Amino acid sequence: MKYISTRGNAPELAFDDVLLTGLAADGGLYVPKEVPQFSLAELESWRDLSYTELAHKVIYPFVEGCVDAEALQGMIDDVYGAFGHKAVAPLQQLDHNEYVLELFHGPTLAFKDFALQLLGRLLDYVLERRHEKVVIMGATSGDTGSAAIEGTKACRNVDIFILHPYGKVSDVQRRQMTTVSGDNIHNIAIEGNFDQAQDMVKASFGDQSFLRGERKLVAVNSINWARIMSQIVYYFYSALNLGGPLRPMAYSVPTGNFGDIFAGYMARKMGLPIEQLIIATNENDVLHRLMSQNLYEVHPLKHTITPSMDIAVSSNFERLLFDLYDRDGAALADLMGRMNAKTDVVSLDEDKLAKARELFDSMAVNQDETVAVMQQVFAETGYLLDPHTAIGVKAARECRRNTRIPMITLGTAHPVKFEDAVKRAGFEMPTLPHHLNDLMEREERLSVLPADLKTVQAFIASHTFKD
Repeated sequence: MKYISTRGNAPELAFDDVLLTGLAADGGLYVPKEVPQFSLAELESWRDLSYTELAHKVIYPFVEGCVDAEALQGMIDDVYGAFGHKAVAPLQQLDHNEYVLELFHGPTLAFKDFALQLLGRLLDYVLERRHEKVVIMGATSGDTGSAAIEGTKACRNVDIFILHPYGKVSDVQRRQMTTVSGDNIHNIAIEGNFDQAQDMVKASFGDQSFLRGERKLVAVNSINWARIMSQIVYYFYSALNLGGPLRPMAYSVPTGNFGDIFAGYMARKMGLPIEQLIIATNENDVLHRLMSQNLYEVHPLKHTITPSMDIAVSSNFERLLFDLYDRDGAALADLMGRMNAKTDVVSLDEDKLAKARELFDSMAVNQDETVAVMQQVFAETGYLLDPHTAIGVKAARECRRNTRIPMITLGTAHPVKFEDAVKRAGFEMPTLPHHLNDLMEREERLSVLPADLKTVQAFIASHTFKD
């Protein structure tokens, strides 16, 4: 399997290089040169597979030639065997043909565990064979940081630096990052917002001279292809458990950075019958405005009760645009140059937007609506949604095209992580799972820094090179 850049001016890479590269040299994102294809007959033969068996079927084509098949199965068994539910990604029914896919049974109670636990094993596997050490640098609006730290804390060849906006993530989210001990783990609280942290990460990948040529930066946010690859699996798993591939599915995906829903788009390209994908956003609605009005304009970031979606720029949308523009790297480079300027209103070619609308719908849900859905679903079923999942359920119910097929909302996190939303909805806080029951008493370690690139880079260098 070879990978190419969405902007068409970077070398083709194998999976192990893509894993360690992050952004392509031309500023683009890596995608598979060719997408693995599965026939309906092949998919039907997978219907009785366990999650770990299915994961190997879906993931192996993306890593073939770089990761041994047996080693991959061992990593998958190790990662998902430790989840808190035997089904790994169980379905919860809300109504006739309406489901929540619970993706929060991993160690940090969020869907990002599916990708980041496996990414940590893959990093160790590749780095051991290459005799290399790397620096992980990432930005988080909530869940990515804790999942990345948990997934890579035992990696022997990694120093990890996670930036989060100071005072703008929940207490549980923060403590899941800052209470993990290890000399290779560094939490940086930025006196700014997520997008400023993300911009510093992108700038650091563009110029890594602060690492003196002795280390390479590795991305663990959703621009890393290994993240997308791992998330494709649960689309197949949920569909096969509800009668697929003999009937199509629809999905509603709470999304800020477009990575989780792009995994669903990839599942469809690989042969899974998906009839509709709904982009469910909060008031940071750049994708909804583009899909509904064909206006791409970056607005100031709003802080909401769904902090994991408080993102003004959706990085992974570039991967979809690459396909919409017929994989023309030069055309996409021009478009992204205008979008990334953040000063002008940009529109897509009408035929490209029409192509996207064949599959995608979108909705932006405000905070009052989010709380109302949490209350409504609890009254109907006794089931407490986290606020992000509530946004997905609201969008699913409003945008649904076909009530005769299953509508699956991705349940992206456990409600215990979002105290403000739960209390605003009038509920008692659920208890933390047993492995986190002492979380609020654990000692925290973090460094508060200004939102200044040079300061952050100097901090990383001083803690990477201790000579």
